[in-house]
Amino acid sequence: MSLVRRVARPMLAAIFIAGGIEALRRPGKRVEAAQPLVDRAAEPLGLPQDPELLIRANGALMVGAGALLATGRFPRVAAATLAGTLVPSTIVEYPFWAAENPEERRSQLVQSLKNVGLLGGLLLAAVDTEGKPGLAYRAKMAGDSIGRTARTTRREARMAAKLAGKEARLKANQATNVFS
Repeated sequence: MSLVRRVARPMLAAIFIAGGIEALRRPGKRVEAAQPLVDRAAEPLGLPQDPELLIRANGALMVGAGALLATGRFPRVAAATLAGTLVPSTIVEYPFWAAENPEERRSQLVQSLKNVGLLGGLLLAAVDTEGKPGLAYRAKMAGDSIGRTARTTRREARMAAKLAGKEARLKANQATNVFS
């Protein structure tokens, strides 16, 4: 792992670990803010109608995925998970579109944009293959290799069939020459 990754991953994960611990310990104000979102989204998504449970579950995901990202274990999965937890957190905590006070709206907008920046960093971490080919590339190469192998096998089979035909004609000619 490069030095940049070794330093950057814990830096990126720190805000999620701290925020997740806070959500686990004190979900209070988030529960009230999450209630309207839970009312609209819980049933269609098959989630429980308990906003406190959902806040704590989101916090636990943030702590777990943040720890994985910080330690470099399953960093792509951890970053994708954190990206998934960031979207509902941002909607619940910083609804700038609903703020009536211009100063409050500006403050929430800044926080939302900060989270958009974090989301960008997480998306980069989620696609970072550390210089190694990704799964899609490896699958394509394996498919190409299988295709090459099949083509080579067919070509060699045609050549063997032609050679066998030539040998059969040669043996037939030799047999007729012996009896002549």
